[in-house]
Amino acid sequence: MEEFTLVKRLPTVAEIKDFHGAVGWDNVDDTATATALKNSLFGVVALDKGKAIGCGRVIGDGGMYFYIQDIIVLPEYQGRGIGRMIMDAVMDYISAVAKPNAFIGLMSAKDKAGFYLKLGFAERPPDRPGMFKVWK
Repeated sequence: MEEFTLVKRLPTVAEIKDFHGAVGWDNVDDTATATALKNSLFGVVALDKGKAIGCGRVIGDGGMYFYIQDIIVLPEYQGRGIGRMIMDAVMDYISAVAKPNAFIGLMSAKDKAGFYLKLGFAERPPDRPGMFKVWK
């Protein structure tokens, strides 16, 4: 059985750029990425023998609104439960800090909504894209 390690830390700018490139997402300016990472509430990185293979972040105001961001697993590691491990760590963080009726939002990548539906998120109406969950 494969063993992957999760580390509670933010990904680096270089890791984010690598992940974005690997999954076909646009990269953002390094300075903007560094600022975004610095202002994150929480981060987790999945490792395989020390190599970063996935990540997840929580952004928001830390009170009423939490947004799950950058849930990324390198394509060659997808389908092995790593995304679920990352989401479990993200939700553990949120469950420790969110108060009742806090809004938890995310934007699902194309064709990935089913992953989040299994985790209790709901799709928003077509005129209001994204997915959400209200913490109870």
